[in-house]
Amino acid sequence: MRYAALVSSLIGVLIFGTIWLWEGLASGGWIFVTLFVICVGLSILGIFDVIQKQHSLKRNYPILANLRFMIEKIRPEIRQYFLESDVDGRPYDRNRRSIVYQRAKQQLASRPFGTLQDVYQPEFEWLSHSIVPQHIKDPDFRIEVGGPQCSKPYSLSLLNISAMSFGALSANAIMALNKGAKMGGFALDTGEGAISVHHRKYGGDLIWELGSGYFGCRSSDGGFDPVLFAERASLEQVKMIEIKLSQGAKPGHGGILPAAKVTAEIATTRGVPMDRDCISPARHRAFSTPIEMLEFIGKLRDLAQGKPIGFKLCIGHPHEFMAICKAMNETAIIADFIVIDGAEGGTGAAPLEFVDHIGTPLREGLTFANNCLIGAGLRDKIKIGASGRIITAFDMARTLALGADWCNIARGFMFSLGCVQALSCHTDHCPSGVATQDPIRQKAVDVPLKAERARRFHAATLAALAELTGAAGLCHPSDFKSEHIMRRISATEVRSFAVIYPTIEPYSLLDGSAPLPYTEFWDHADATSFAIKPQVVQGPGRAAA
Repeated sequence: MRYAALVSSLIGVLIFGTIWLWEGLASGGWIFVTLFVICVGLSILGIFDVIQKQHSLKRNYPILANLRFMIEKIRPEIRQYFLESDVDGRPYDRNRRSIVYQRAKQQLASRPFGTLQDVYQPEFEWLSHSIVPQHIKDPDFRIEVGGPQCSKPYSLSLLNISAMSFGALSANAIMALNKGAKMGGFALDTGEGAISVHHRKYGGDLIWELGSGYFGCRSSDGGFDPVLFAERASLEQVKMIEIKLSQGAKPGHGGILPAAKVTAEIATTRGVPMDRDCISPARHRAFSTPIEMLEFIGKLRDLAQGKPIGFKLCIGHPHEFMAICKAMNETAIIADFIVIDGAEGGTGAAPLEFVDHIGTPLREGLTFANNCLIGAGLRDKIKIGASGRIITAFDMARTLALGADWCNIARGFMFSLGCVQALSCHTDHCPSGVATQDPIRQKAVDVPLKAERARRFHAATLAALAELTGAAGLCHPSDFKSEHIMRRISATEVRSFAVIYPTIEPYSLLDGSAPLPYTEFWDHADATSFAIKPQVVQGPGRAAA
């Protein structure tokens, strides 16, 4: 309908413009000729914008979108005075967005004249390099996910697409990401909105996220349906199942999709009725204690015929995560993987207080979880994934150095599809067609083209990670340790991550030799309850059983 209206308008402009031109020439007014030429030029430009597939914005906003791209090409000094600078944008500055765009489009991703960063500013970070760098031939880095209780381990790429549901993203965006994952040999996390037909169209590997709404395996009363779960989990595309305990951008907060927005397709995908709100509760109904949670993991592993089962969370109360660790030791049921989501993670919509002030940031959360697994004697049995504002190969290297085995990226892959960080995800008016259910807007996402760009972004980022790994004198990204990353504390003080984020000794939580505050948190943890174990307070920050 939009295209028909545009074409009709252009035809009208040409007809009336021709009449106007004829009358203008007859009266000797060359201004009419100039105006006519401008109208014809804009008409041709508008038609070309609608037909082309390279730029989503131009397809949704013909003619007008060209102004944005003209501004992008203005000299940097003009942009500095009238628009945002290369390092000022939030949550991702222009530099970081440009890295994704250039890698997705296979453009030159180098920079002249040195860094734009203030290297003497506190919190500036860098990677220590080696005088004897290594050459790494194959950047297709992979790890095997699946512990001793898993009979179908999965060879997972070190970089994958983080959880984004159909409903949050458009159908075309989901298809482009899945096709890109298929082409590039990496995985797409479905998000908690279940497995849609768009996830399955191109056969890319899936990590099925199971949220508190149990969408895709939901009983009529909103609970967990084991029969539906087993049916979905048996799909060849589904390689791993991830229980979502919390999301970094809004931990402890449920979700609601108003009835007016529950389309027939979304209702079918999620297994919910169309005539009422789609509720995603803040907590799970299938379990209420750490031990029950581990028993649920064991049940899912059986139903999934041995596929890897894990869970995702943003670290909150330390004793709760430690209670899960205690439950794994007591029940001997071990999760195959854990994904740590940082509080800086993204979301389509959340209350301001949750976005800004709830949850542990990724670095602290990842360090804590890694240390808990080490201290509880579980680290060698469980793989750790990490997500939360990861974009570049350096972001990956830093995250791996803190203990992660692989990284997930959400917004970076959105940029590869054409997202321009308009911050309108919650309005359904996404200008690039990525985060909308508007059937017209999402057509701007050309699936084959954007799939190739997602694949290129993935491949180029891993190639850059290989170069960083070699520059550090290492042979594989898994060799990154906290001492390889340096941070400036002040103008005259620098520390390594090994000092800022120290690692505790193996089994030290079990034998009581772990440092404070880990021993205190461990004493508060109870495998039979997520509640804090009653303590006798001895003083500020100190407690004893």
